[in-house]
Amino acid sequence: MFIDPIADTYRGNCELVGLCDPSEVRRTYHQQRLSREYGIGEVPGYSDFDRMMQMTKPDVVIVCTPDYSHDIYIVKALEAGCEVISEKPLTIDAGRCRRIFDAVRRTGGKVRTTFNMRWTPGITKVRELIASGEIGNVKHIDFEYYLNTSHGADYFRRWHSQKEISGGLLLHKSTHHFDVINWWLDGIPSEVFAMGNLVFYGKENAIARGEVDRTKYERYTGVEEANGDPFRLVVNENDTLKALYYDAESETGYIRDRNVFREGINIEDTMSLMIRYRTGNVVNYSLNAYCPDEGFRASICGDAGRIDYVEKHGSHLLTGERDIHFDEGEHLMRLRLQKHFGKPVEMTIPKAIGCHGGGDALIQEQIFSENPPPDVLMRNAGHEQGAASLLIGTAANISMRSGQLVKIDGLMALNPSARHLHELI
Repeated sequence: MFIDPIADTYRGNCELVGLCDPSEVRRTYHQQRLSREYGIGEVPGYSDFDRMMQMTKPDVVIVCTPDYSHDIYIVKALEAGCEVISEKPLTIDAGRCRRIFDAVRRTGGKVRTTFNMRWTPGITKVRELIASGEIGNVKHIDFEYYLNTSHGADYFRRWHSQKEISGGLLLHKSTHHFDVINWWLDGIPSEVFAMGNLVFYGKENAIARGEVDRTKYERYTGVEEANGDPFRLVVNENDTLKALYYDAESETGYIRDRNVFREGINIEDTMSLMIRYRTGNVVNYSLNAYCPDEGFRASICGDAGRIDYVEKHGSHLLTGERDIHFDEGEHLMRLRLQKHFGKPVEMTIPKAIGCHGGGDALIQEQIFSENPPPDVLMRNAGHEQGAASLLIGTAANISMRSGQLVKIDGLMALNPSARHLHELI
């Protein structure tokens, strides 16, 4: 997402001056790849962030660490006078978010949150239809996202399965979806009520289904008993996974292929939310991580009509023992527009080239190009719009624990005079 465009398309005006990772194995992998694929001499590697900052004095820092630690490096980079590009979510709770906001105020620095889902063609088309008034003023949205047993399961094999590190899927994954909804509505969320649980993954759920044999190993790679398990992921048979994870295990202790039916998983795999906005809009949202196929459905109801939008996705790149078969012709982005008292209009959105539905290339252009195209749809997002998304997930986590509706302003006050997302700049 970040290394390759710097090394390739935008190398005329960008330079990668340092790589920071606690693993020498991983640093070396990227250094060798940069040399082999792009002819770039060795980029200095560091295990200590402060040392990297002192030696390289960068203009921009890109933060791609586990979610709970984003704020640490965002704040340090701002204090060093750097601009910051952060992976989503910006962070995982209101306290860490306040720390980032305080640093922005103190330093006058700039933080970009990389919401690449905003840049995909179908989601963009929905935004254009809403903004043009095709269905009047939006009053209600139903948004259902479903992850399959390849992609969805992968969050339960790795560090994302620990809520204290990832904030759970309502932070790590759903922040994309909440941001899209915020952007469609041009709205700022105000109240959240949520319910969710771990109902499929985890040891107890497997035993309850009579799948005791699947719980008898801690990881999949090198375990004979795991052969044939459809959730099995073998990290020493894929060159990239082997280089980044398996070969680094002795350094980091990080196991990339842990059993999805082990003890200790503390995130939810099914979640439902109700969200109210400052402008009065109401949203029903759900996420399930154990479905047979993958994609999402959104229905947007306005006072003059309705938009129904469907995306169906292929199997995630990192599959388990049993791949999820997918016909390329099924990669759908289908939109239906129906105004009150009118005939429905069906639209098929052409598939864009590139990762994340073509969104990656467009956001990379905004980040790395010397003269990016005008952002007429206001798709670039800063720290405040990043917060508007993550605070929905934070409020939902609190609501699931307490059983109560949670007011977002009670966690952290976003610009109190603003009613629309574009005012959070």
